[in-house]
Amino acid sequence: MHLNPVRAKLLRPEEPLRGYRWSSLPGYLERPGRRAPWLRVERVLGELGIPKDSAAGRKEFERVMEERRQQDSPEEYGRIRRGWCWGEEAFRKELLAQVDARRGAAHYGAELQESATEKAERFVRVELQKLGWTEADLAARRRGDGAKVKLAVKLRAQTTMTLKWIAARLQMGIGGSLSNLLSAQRRGRR
Repeated sequence: MHLNPVRAKLLRPEEPLRGYRWSSLPGYLERPGRRAPWLRVERVLGELGIPKDSAAGRKEFERVMEERRQQDSPEEYGRIRRGWCWGEEAFRKELLAQVDARRGAAHYGAELQESATEKAERFVRVELQKLGWTEADLAARRRGDGAKVKLAVKLRAQTTMTLKWIAARLQMGIGGSLSNLLSAQRRGRR
């Protein structure tokens, strides 16, 4: 986090990290009585093997941060700039489950869409299993198959996925033709 101003090219190479005023790093480098009372530094120092919040410990912390700055590779962070999650697939799935369970104002954009997609995919897998179908069975059945239409109705009611997504996922043509099938279902023709 303390290297973000460097990664965002907000600091010139000769400027020290402590010089970026919008960072909390200068607060970490202050003695306890001068820093904001909510800023807890012990854990960060401890993670770096610095045993004490002392003048020497804070000086070592700054040295380590400046050293990491020199070793930092912008290529490593390209993925995170284009996405919202950085980590293994299992970790990403855990985060998606949390987003789904605790959806709030702090969640937006890519993570909400990915969470909704993941939820819909889980829903489809479970429903296919209940039907005893495989993906191949889904592909082999006609677009207007009654079980597919019922599944589409459930997906529409229990997820936020678009008709276009549902139609593509259930191999039912395009969103417009699915809309017609769902309308017919509501009118009781099927």
